Amino acid sequence: MRKVYVETLGEGPDLVLLHGWAMHSGIWKRVRSQLAQHFRLHLIDLPGHGASPTPWIHGPDALKNMTEMIVDSLPENSIVCGWSLGGQIAMKLSLDMPERINKLILISTTPSFIQRKEWVWAMEKATLESFIGNLNQDCASTLNRFFTLQIKGDINTISLLRKLRKYIYKEGMPDQDGLQIGMKALLTTDLCRSIKNINHPVILLHGKNDAIVPPDAARWLHDNLQDSKLIMFPDCGHIPFLSHTDQFLSSIFKVTRI
Repeated sequence: MRKVYVETLGEGPDLVLLHGWAMHSGIWKRVRSQLAQHFRLHLIDLPGHGASPTPWIHGPDALKNMTEMIVDSLPENSIVCGWSLGGQIAMKLSLDMPERINKLILISTTPSFIQRKEWVWAMEKATLESFIGNLNQDCASTLNRFFTLQIKGDINTISLLRKLRKYIYKEGMPDQDGLQIGMKALLTTDLCRSIKNINHPVILLHGKNDAIVPPDAARWLHDNLQDSKLIMFPDCGHIPFLSHTDQFLSSIFKVTRI
């Protein structure tokens, strides 16, 4: 199994950054230099995203397969920070490889992106399936609609959308197979019953106006995790590290006691 692409910089405690669906590690550009002053950063491109390979990860459990590709790049005693889909991978790493992890930081994350029995803080399954169909027909337009949804509810939408497009398209269009595999993970992953088995300290960072992952999903995680702290950002959508950079960094340094 081929390894994922990792960029390492800085010195200090190991901090692993895992981006979300359709993105790559360049999304962390606004915060990487500040974080690298305090941490040894490991910026990972998720399987099928950025410079990481897409083959070898096909199978019935997309999240498990993606996680297995990442684990060899995970330093011992890491703080793992995951955003959106990256947050689900961070939780899966915590469950499957607990000895490798010191702490989790989950940004705009949910145990399930779609509604299920007794899980209402998500989109309907048919909505996500329709999104997949549109992705096959017109990838560029579908991604642009996705970007618009990510900034919804934020106080500076125009500026934020410009930043988002700048960082993402710098590497060209995302790989179609990688997008499909990542979307399969979003569609099939359900960690609700496993949350109680996460033993690491968890920091939850979430926008109060997040249109992709409702804030109540973060509140549920806070109530059901063994050891967690929840920080909500006002006037913030799905991407707090881009829209509320100073508050985001301040929160990271505070919760990691830097």
